[in-house]
Amino acid sequence: MEKIDHIGIAVVDLKQAIAKYEKVLDRLCYKTESVISENVKTAFLRIGESKIELLEAMDKNGPIADFLARRGEGVHHIAYEVIDIYSEIERFKAQGFRVLNDKPRKGADNKLVCFIHPKDCHGVLTELVQSIK
Repeated sequence: MEKIDHIGIAVVDLKQAIAKYEKVLDRLCYKTESVISENVKTAFLRIGESKIELLEAMDKNGPIADFLARRGEGVHHIAYEVIDIYSEIERFKAQGFRVLNDKPRKGADNKLVCFIHPKDCHGVLTELVQSIK
């Protein structure tokens, strides 16, 4: 693990959340994008070497919609940057962690991503991310 890449926060209204977090962090949102495979719209703000990722469900299906329905707005996940996501997936599996996807998939911000079950990390959904080169 290299560093905390970002903290993902599930929100109901992305536009409103961007405006709020721009004030909170005194930084501008530098990027928005949709991740169709996850049914989510994202926005990113930098803070030091890390980022805040705001996540809005595109419709009533998908992981963010499910999270918002169950828990409401709030911290959804913590993402850690890794150098070799494939070896990290194997390392986690070998240690008995439940990896939610055996192979990384393309996520937001030009990253390969993989998630570790939150029950294996004290209730925190853990994301591994590797930049796509």
